[in-house]
Amino acid sequence: MTATIEIKNLKKTFDSINAVNNISLTTFSGEIIALLGPNGAGKSTLMNMLAGYLAPDSGKITILGKDIAAEPLDAKRCIGFLPEGSPLYGDMDVRHFLHYIAALKSLPPAEAERASALANLQNVIGQKIETLSKGYRRRVGFAASLLGNPPILLLDEPTDGLDPNQKEHLLKLISAMSRNKTILISTHLLDEAKSVASRILIMDHGEIKADGSLETILKQTRSLTLEKAFTKLTKADR
Repeated sequence: MTATIEIKNLKKTFDSINAVNNISLTTFSGEIIALLGPNGAGKSTLMNMLAGYLAPDSGKITILGKDIAAEPLDAKRCIGFLPEGSPLYGDMDVRHFLHYIAALKSLPPAEAERASALANLQNVIGQKIETLSKGYRRRVGFAASLLGNPPILLLDEPTDGLDPNQKEHLLKLISAMSRNKTILISTHLLDEAKSVASRILIMDHGEIKADGSLETILKQTRSLTLEKAFTKLTKADR
């Protein structure tokens, strides 16, 4: 398997809080990785550092062989990022927004049309973003992350605000796309992790507490369910 993200001794501190505390891990093409953890575990901080939006205090991030600190543009071209509460231009309609983001990435207009179709946005394509529901706005952000067909997708709470049908469509799409990509999903939804992930990371207090398949984590924690394993690994000091 091809290594896609390599993290070595990554640290980030806010005041006296170790948001990410000496994390090292490697991801591979073809993996769907669910990043789980309670609020304040450091998930979004880690995602923002992987995307290059936030600089670590120390440590190294390599994206497909490119050091994100030394070669930021080349590294970021390999990444599609859906941040939590992704910023959108509310006064633009969906089509013009996606065409605008595609142009910023020097991509042809057809790429915006491809991404909007994948995200199932055809019925709101001419609608202003500010008039959309939370679920549809989330799907617009997801479509933007698909522009250029990046080999790595970082999706922070991708199903937030989606109704059950929208959620099912998105998770099926993620599964279908995973063959030639690394997809890292930060989520609070354990059922979502169980249904789509090939690998699960459980994070707490800035550290990776467990890393492996569902079966591996259940065995490691002597638990019958992911919910029990999660509680055992994250309940201290909460």
